[in-house]
Amino acid sequence: MAEMNSTRDFHRKTPIDLMKEYTICESFSHAGSPYEFLLESPRSYGAMIGDFLTGSGLLKKGTCVCEIGGGYGSLMSGLLGEYAHLIHRVYMLDLSQKLLLRQRGHLSQWLSRITSIQADVHEITDALRGIDLIIMNEVIGDLDAMTDIDPSEIQGEALRFIRTYDLETPKAGFFNLNIGAMKLVEAICRNNIPAFLSEHSSDPVIPEDMDYLKRDLILDGFPREIRLYKHSEYTIRFSHLIKIAASHGKTVRTGALLDLIPLRKTPRLKIIFTSRACSTESQEITYELLDHIREYRWMTIS
Repeated sequence: MAEMNSTRDFHRKTPIDLMKEYTICESFSHAGSPYEFLLESPRSYGAMIGDFLTGSGLLKKGTCVCEIGGGYGSLMSGLLGEYAHLIHRVYMLDLSQKLLLRQRGHLSQWLSRITSIQADVHEITDALRGIDLIIMNEVIGDLDAMTDIDPSEIQGEALRFIRTYDLETPKAGFFNLNIGAMKLVEAICRNNIPAFLSEHSSDPVIPEDMDYLKRDLILDGFPREIRLYKHSEYTIRFSHLIKIAASHGKTVRTGALLDLIPLRKTPRLKIIFTSRACSTESQEITYELLDHIREYRWMTIS
């Protein structure tokens, strides 16, 4: 029988330690990061995302930004560090009061323009007004996922989404569905708020010049469980979210997160990944990053 996986209680009640989870944001959170040597030029993750957002026309003068699930505030710190002159107001929305306090400490130099909101995104999205851009980085996998669905007995919300948006499902075998992520995209579209989303994907895309990263990787799968400290998250089937946003008449762009991270794409990367060479610290760091980031996808809705 299908069940719903929720991380709400975990994020509300458990002290969050992002060092127990591998995140791309924290890997490049600051100058001097152990991963910095892999970049063409030193840059924080927030600054790199800011480069993309400005180039895409999503971040411009006077923008009010809402980051949902901002972790330690690392992305927003990097974003404001480079693009504060474009950002009028920042809303940091999170389930965890402790993370909100940590974010305020990290963003102390910009506190005059930051509002912290402790809330569940599903309970507040329709109330958001005056927001020009939503950022949800490495978080949508935390949203509710319906698990162990029998293709012959699809019911309730799962059936509504599949029928309304003509979503593909497996012909046989139990599968999982990103109900929370799909509800979020619906709400974003209803409220006409542009958004940037990124997460582990179950249907990743690999840059042509890094084709070797396809090794042992399912490129057209359905959400799978990722077991973490005291909770589970699920990878995201981006094709579902794209169909939902497109059905609402939105412009959707998507690609590999690797496209936004200017790595030094030297032959050394391929050698380390294909041979699984991890005999030195730098090789271990390189392999770890490539093995994780190859699954990540970004998506914009405008």
